[in-house]
Amino acid sequence: MKKHYFLYFFVLTSLFANTQVEDIQFSNSTYTYGTKPNNILENDIYNAYTSWRNNFVAACNNNRYRIKFDTETQTVSEGVAYGMLLSAFANDKELFDGLWLYYSDFTNANGVMNWKIEECTSVIGENGATDAELDAAYALIVAHNKWGSSGEINYENDALELIEIIKNHEVEENTYVLKPGDAWGGSSNTNPSYFAPSYFRAFGIFSNDTVFWNEVANKSYSILNANLTVNNAYYNLVSDWCQADGSYSNEVDWATNAGQTYNYDAARTPWRIALDYLWFGTEEALSYTSLCNSFVNEKGGFLNIYPGYTQSGVALNTSYKDPTFTGAYAAAAMSSSNQSFINSGYTELKNQITTAYFGATLRVIYMFALSGNMYSVVNNNALSVSNIKELDIKVYPNPTSNFVNIKFKNVNNRVIKLYSIRGEQVLYKESNAQNETIDIAKLPNGVYFLSIDNTMLKVVKK
Repeated sequence: MKKHYFLYFFVLTSLFANTQVEDIQFSNSTYTYGTKPNNILENDIYNAYTSWRNNFVAACNNNRYRIKFDTETQTVSEGVAYGMLLSAFANDKELFDGLWLYYSDFTNANGVMNWKIEECTSVIGENGATDAELDAAYALIVAHNKWGSSGEINYENDALELIEIIKNHEVEENTYVLKPGDAWGGSSNTNPSYFAPSYFRAFGIFSNDTVFWNEVANKSYSILNANLTVNNAYYNLVSDWCQADGSYSNEVDWATNAGQTYNYDAARTPWRIALDYLWFGTEEALSYTSLCNSFVNEKGGFLNIYPGYTQSGVALNTSYKDPTFTGAYAAAAMSSSNQSFINSGYTELKNQITTAYFGATLRVIYMFALSGNMYSVVNNNALSVSNIKELDIKVYPNPTSNFVNIKFKNVNNRVIKLYSIRGEQVLYKESNAQNETIDIAKLPNGVYFLSIDNTMLKVVKK
C-alpha cells in the first residue's frame, strides 16, 4: 500500500494556531536498554510534532479528527493509528480522543476499522489492516497510563477489547502467525513490517495473556529469520511480504515488485524491532538491529541510505532520500554503543523533510523513538520492586546481577515463580520461610517477572 514519494528538503519553522500548544509535553525518557542520541535540540521534537499536526490533521464533526492521506480527502486506518501513537505520547488528549472516535465510527463486523475512508463520511476500502490495530491498541494503553480511564472514554476497556479482537481475528489460529488483516492472510501471506514484538509483550502483560502473546512474538522472529535465510538476504533486508516459512508470497501480485524487495512496507521493520530491544532488551531484537547497523556502516553511513533495496542489497532508487528508510535505521542504531554513529542517524533523519503523508508521519514517529518519547508503559502492570511499599514483600536489590533477596512480613506457604520476558518459566520454588534468596547469576541479562502467589513484580538483571 506504500507509494514512492518526491521529497522536498526545506525547513519548516512556522507553527500554526490550531495546535493546542498548552497541552503538548514530552518526557524524553531514558530507555532500559540502548543509547539515545545526545545531539537532539530542545525544541526539535515539539517542532516536528506540531508541524506534522498542522499539515496532516483534519477535523470532522462531533469532535472527530482524521489524518490526511496522499489523496487529502482520504484517510487510512494506519494513519489514524499513527496519529493516536503520536498524540498519546505528546499528551495531546483532544486529538487522541478525536482520532479514536473516528476509528470507532468506521469499524466492521469484527470491530476493526475499515482501512480506507473518504473524508468523514464513507468506507471506500473494506476490512482491517493489522498494523493499524496494533498501533491503536498500544496507543490506548499509553492513554490509559497517561490520563486514566474514568472519563468519557474508558481507554483500558477499549485497549483490552481491541487486543482481544486482534487475537481472535488477526492472528492465525493455532500457528501464532500475524495476519495482515482480519479478512485475509496468515501462513500463506504475512507482512514482516507489521511484526511488533514489543507490543505483543505489552499486550500479554496488560491483558494477563503473556503465554499467547509471547508466542506471537517468538513466531515473528522465526519468520523474520527464515525470510533472511531462505532468500539469502543481505544483512537485515527482509521482503515486504512473505509466507511463514520465509519464502515469497504468491498472493500479492499487486504489491511493488510482488512484495519481494525491501521497500516501503519492510522499511519499518528496524524501528519495530528496535523497540523490542529498547523496552525489553530482547536478544533476538539485538541480533536484528546489529544487522541493521552493519548494513548502514557497510553502505558508508546514513547519508548513503536510499529508499528500497533488493534482498541482495542493490538500491532500487538512488535519486532521492526518504526518512521512511533512514529513520528506521536510526532507531536501530540506538542498540549500538557508538555515540557518534547514533548521533549521525538522528541528524540525517532530522534533515530529511517531506510533504508526503507516509514519510512525514514516520519521520515524527522515529524522532519520538530516538528522543525517548516512545517508551514502554506496561511495566506499571507488573509492579516494580521500587514501588511495592504497600505490600508485605520486600525484593532487593533491583537491578541486580547475581541474587534476588525476598523478605516477607509474615510467614506463609507461598509459590515463587520467575518468568523470562518471553513468558518462559525459569524458576519454581515453594517457600514457607520469611526470607528467601534466588540465584539468577546464570540467567541472561534482561527483564524478568517474579510471581509470588498472585503478585507480579518486575526484576531487571544487568
